[in-house]
Formats: sequence, structure tokens, C-alpha cells
Amino acid sequence: MAVFTEVSDKDARELLRRVPLGQLTELRGIQGGIENTNYFLTTDQGEWVLTLFERLRAEQLPFYLYLMQHLAHKGIPVPAPQADARTGDILHKVCGKPAAIVQKLRGKSQLQPGPVHCAAVGDMLARMHLAGRDYEREQPNLRGLAWWNETVPTVLPHLNAEQADLLQAELAFQNHTAASSAYKALPRGPVHADLFRDNVMFDDEELTGFFDFYFAGCDTFLFDLCVCLNDWCIDHASGAHHAAKAQAMLDAYQAVRPLEAAERQMLNAMLRAGALRFWISRLWDYYLPREASMLVPHDPAHFERVLRQRLHHPISLD
Repeated sequence: MAVFTEVSDKDARELLRRVPLGQLTELRGIQGGIENTNYFLTTDQGEWVLTLFERLRAEQLPFYLYLMQHLAHKGIPVPAPQADARTGDILHKVCGKPAAIVQKLRGKSQLQPGPVHCAAVGDMLARMHLAGRDYEREQPNLRGLAWWNETVPTVLPHLNAEQADLLQAELAFQNHTAASSAYKALPRGPVHADLFRDNVMFDDEELTGFFDFYFAGCDTFLFDLCVCLNDWCIDHASGAHHAAKAQAMLDAYQAVRPLEAAERQMLNAMLRAGALRFWISRLWDYYLPREASMLVPHDPAHFERVLRQRLHHPISLD
């Protein structure tokens, strides 16, 4: 999360006249992240998160907001968007930008998870996938293969020859994979697509919520799971697979939604896809940054390491 658009107390009070959540007591910009403007908005009735969407268009946003509402109604712990008291709209406008205001979840992110945290994420991710199957809106993963193909040429000039060869070879592999019958057989539906450690809240060992759904889209459930495995279940210094954490996540996930044969076959390809997606996006954010206060771009080399590990050390399911 970051601050690209400065929101004043006056702007926040105007929003609270339409979305009656109490009297404003504090408005504080949130550091971290790279897509939207985010503030903690505190009132005399509670704490909320205000998001202004900097890249997504207003017509794209109902997919995310109503997905969160749908999942919340199904019992998945996600922050429910708050509505305009007069119109019922959950998409607002602040400082000329489309905006949403959601509940601030209890707890904090677990940045050094153990197997118990990985199991909790696996369990809830499977429940989220099942809960989303009857969600009627559709929107592709906007950071999927089409975006990779579009973006790679813009970042290649910033890479050395070895990196460029790796990036182009992996992109070719993923295009080939996406055309295969095995890939087309993968179960799919609404996915989070960015469920990193800082997008999950815990109170000790209790998972209290998933949030930041603004990269969600319709994609394979396996890709969503692999994004999690590539963040929760690795050694972050080297990018290497952490077997105990991964086993905990996979066992918990499969206790709710067992992987199908095609998913088991495609696991390593999708682990590579998850690493490639975030290597590309971090290269893009690092070398083609936007102006913002409190913006700290992530190191793209991290997911280059993860991709190399996935290439050289494929895993097998017991």
C-alpha cells in the first residue's frame, strides 16, 4: 500500500457524510504496496481502510468489491465494503478517484510464519475457492499471461543477457503451457492472486482475515495456491522451497478441496508461473516507477531467485 493521492481530513469528512461510520478522529497514510492509495481512517466508532484506486478503472472495480461482499456473506473472513447510506453504492469517489472503504481486520500480518500459519492459510484459501464458485461476475486476472506478454518487452532493456534469456525462455514456456489440454482442464474461478503474508491477518495462531483483493480475477485455483506457496513456504534469503511449511499448506488445502489429477500434474508449472508473474511485476515497478509518497518498490531479484529455485528443484506431491 502507498499514497499516490493526498487525502485531506476535509475529504475524509465529506466521505463520512455519505458513508456514516462516525466522526473522524485520525487519517493516516499506509506505507507499503505499489498499486493504490491507502489510509487508515479512524472514527469514534471504529477503524477502517480507505483505498483510492490509481490504476483500475471504475468499470473494473465492481468485480473486486462485490466479490469481497459475496465472500463475506459466505463466512469467509474478508473486509466487507461499506455502503453509501442513501444509494447503497459500495464504490465511492474521493479526490476525483474511485474509492472504497472497508473494515480494518483484527490482528497483524505474520511475516515469519510457521507450519501452523501455513496450514491456516491453506484451509481458508480452499474454503474461499469453494465459496467463490457461484459468484456471477467475471473478470480475467489482469496480471495474467496477456499482461506478461505485453510487459516483458518493456523491462527487457533493463536486464543483463542471462536475465533476459531466462525471462524470455520462461515466458515462452508459460505460453506453451497455457495452450495445453492439461492447463485447460484446471478448475478455475475467482482467485485472490496476491495472497502474500502481508495480505493476511492473524491474532496469534488464529487467521482473522484475507484482504487486498484488488488483483483478484478469474484464473485457476492452482495458480492462486502456488502464489501462496511461493511466499509462505520458502526460505526468503535463497528463495528455496520449505518442505514442512508447504506440506502443511497443501495438506490443509486438500482436506477441504482435494487437488484434481490435472492440478497435481501442473503443480510445478504453476509454481514457475507464480514466480514469473511477480518477477515481471516487480521489474516493472522497479524500473518504471510512478510518483508517490511512502512508496518503496520491492526488490525484483527476489522472485528471480524463486523462479530459478522452482526451475532447478521441482517438487512432488506424496
